[in-house]
Amino acid sequence: MRIVIKFAGALLEDDATVRSLARQVAALAQQGHEILVVHGGGRLFTATLKRMAIESKFVSGLRVTDREARDVAVMVFAGLLNKRLAAAISAEGQPAVGISAADARCFVAEPMVHNEVEGGLGFVGYLTGLNAQFIESLWHEGLLPVAPCLGLGSDNELYNINADHMAAACAEYLSADQLIYLTDVAGVLDGERVLSAVTCEEIERLVQCRVVSGGMVLKLEAAKRAIEGGVREVRIVGGTSSDALLLASHAAETSPNDGVASIPGTRVLREPLSAAQAALSAA
Repeated sequence: MRIVIKFAGALLEDDATVRSLARQVAALAQQGHEILVVHGGGRLFTATLKRMAIESKFVSGLRVTDREARDVAVMVFAGLLNKRLAAAISAEGQPAVGISAADARCFVAEPMVHNEVEGGLGFVGYLTGLNAQFIESLWHEGLLPVAPCLGLGSDNELYNINADHMAAACAEYLSADQLIYLTDVAGVLDGERVLSAVTCEEIERLVQCRVVSGGMVLKLEAAKRAIEGGVREVRIVGGTSSDALLLASHAAETSPNDGVASIPGTRVLREPLSAAQAALSAA
């Protein structure tokens, strides 16, 4: 199977969590799956800006990334966090290589349009393509690519990309079988209850009714894009739960009637579950 796994930046701040997830990623790769890891790191980025006395600027709640802030983003994402994660996976016996957009132009981007102005948020962009041949060549050599949320523009500048949307776009461009979002919560929550499944049609209602907010809105929007782009299965899973990644990944290989309730997190569906499947999910 071809799998894109997105690590929330918050998960990279705890060494024990990083080791646990690295072990699971390595196990999946050693089972023969082709895996691309995409990661964020917004909290450490913000904290590093503060430590360097660089003021964070926002427009309508959106961060403006000027050149100075962009350079810090590259340092944090493509440097510290990327190498920490690649090293952790390699330490579990699966050779991993940290790659950024500048390497073989593997991830290309365009500036984000804000208020009808291209580049209105500075060096913030969205993914417009990837070098699939390069990524596949790494897989063929037994290497697991680990990518930060950066893209290379036609102006040869690096752009900061929302990691949730980048992971969805990568899954679409690579024709992935599965996209897994690893988060610091157990899945999509309705109060304290984890929703076992959410349809693309339900996402707008969940947002409007404020059942979900903040970063989960972006994840669900990205998940919908991936489903509509042909990705067979998308799951949003708590990365701190024991073996959650392995369980979620293996779920794609099982029948819908096989232990649905034991699968962690939330599955994003194109169509509603059948009555029988819904009963199993609620069990």
